[in-house]
Amino acid sequence: MEHASGAEPAAAAGDGPAEVLDRPLPEGVRRRVVAFVSEAFGGLTVAELPAQLRQYARFTPTRRAKFAGNAMAAALEGDPVFRQRIGERLKESQPELAGAVEAGSPPAAADPVDVAAAAYVLRPAGWVKLVAAAGEEAQRAFAERAEEEGRREVERLREELAEARERIRSENETLRAELLAARKEAETLQRKLRSAQSDVKRGEAALRRTTAEIDGIKSEAAARVTAAESETRRLKTRLSEAESGLEASRRATREGRSVEDMRLRLLLDTVLEGAQGLRRELALPPASVRPADTVDAVAPGTMTPKDIAARALSETDPALLDQLLALPQVHLLVDGYNVTKTGYPTMPLEKQRLRLLGGLSVLAAQTGAEVTCVFDGAELAAPVLLAPPRGVRVLFSKPGVTADELIRQLVRAEPSGRPVVVASTDKEVADGVAKAGARPVASLLLLKRLSRV
Repeated sequence: MEHASGAEPAAAAGDGPAEVLDRPLPEGVRRRVVAFVSEAFGGLTVAELPAQLRQYARFTPTRRAKFAGNAMAAALEGDPVFRQRIGERLKESQPELAGAVEAGSPPAAADPVDVAAAAYVLRPAGWVKLVAAAGEEAQRAFAERAEEEGRREVERLREELAEARERIRSENETLRAELLAARKEAETLQRKLRSAQSDVKRGEAALRRTTAEIDGIKSEAAARVTAAESETRRLKTRLSEAESGLEASRRATREGRSVEDMRLRLLLDTVLEGAQGLRRELALPPASVRPADTVDAVAPGTMTPKDIAARALSETDPALLDQLLALPQVHLLVDGYNVTKTGYPTMPLEKQRLRLLGGLSVLAAQTGAEVTCVFDGAELAAPVLLAPPRGVRVLFSKPGVTADELIRQLVRAEPSGRPVVVASTDKEVADGVAKAGARPVASLLLLKRLSRV
């Protein structure tokens, strides 16, 4: 309390009775003053602070300026002792600026806002003029910035207006071109419409002529039918008369030839019994070959998988696989990983196998074909526990044996003449099974067929 009362006269002497602001402190100067006070807080003890500011003593300068700005400005204005202490801290932190302001000769290169803020805190003689000059300088700078921003805004608006005009001009030209094209198209459509109307009129005239001709043909046909019915009735009468005469003639012939017929029948029976005895005596087998069997041709139902290829079907058309699987007793061998890595290579091996086997099960149920799916055992880290789906035989190659070799063994195990189809894109597999009599098809063909199940 003694320190505060002792500092009071000094502060009052610095203010001077005539040094009073006649207008509000410019906003820029006020912010700079608050910043000075926030920075000076750190050099004061809690006891040296006004009571209303002590709660902000532990704040950082930035938070102090944000939350206690109004309180600090009021304390600085109404508490000369606090203002004097802040002035002392300002002299310590910025001695050159503080000295120049107190001497009444601020540097020409100094920021007017800094000069005004220091003058407001230190309150030397003439400080009101310094603050007023800083306010005017700030307003002038603000006006200049506003004018510059206004010029830039006007320039930007002019550029946008020019761009808008150019865009509108371009759009107008485009619309004119589109309108011209639409008019030309309308004229073309009108010509086509007139031509179509003419064609319709000609068609209607032709239809009327055709209708008249049809009516005439119907009338003529009705007359011919009537005449034909009359002729038919006449011919039926004559046929009945002829049949009656023929029957009478046959009765007369039978009565006259009954004795001759008996003798001929007895001779025929004798010849037949002699022929049968001769067959038994010679032990002749029944005749199994007919003359027609000696002619070289292709009998129905004897097509092989290689005959299917001669038809006009693409090698990737699923209908080709349908025809192959329609052959009797056909056996479909599938190169498992070759098919799955062609269709869905990014999936894990387990999901690849399950997806392929599910599709093959449905295909086997639809076609009734025997289906065997072969996977390479070398792809596995351990034996697979797998329940094969209904209708599909699942095989894994043994260690040291590839799936390709297992497929060739399966093809060689089939009897000659049985249709065998192998689904694999591996050229070596396709060539090997083709030499053994099987029909190779691409994996893509099987995938397309499975996409339909």
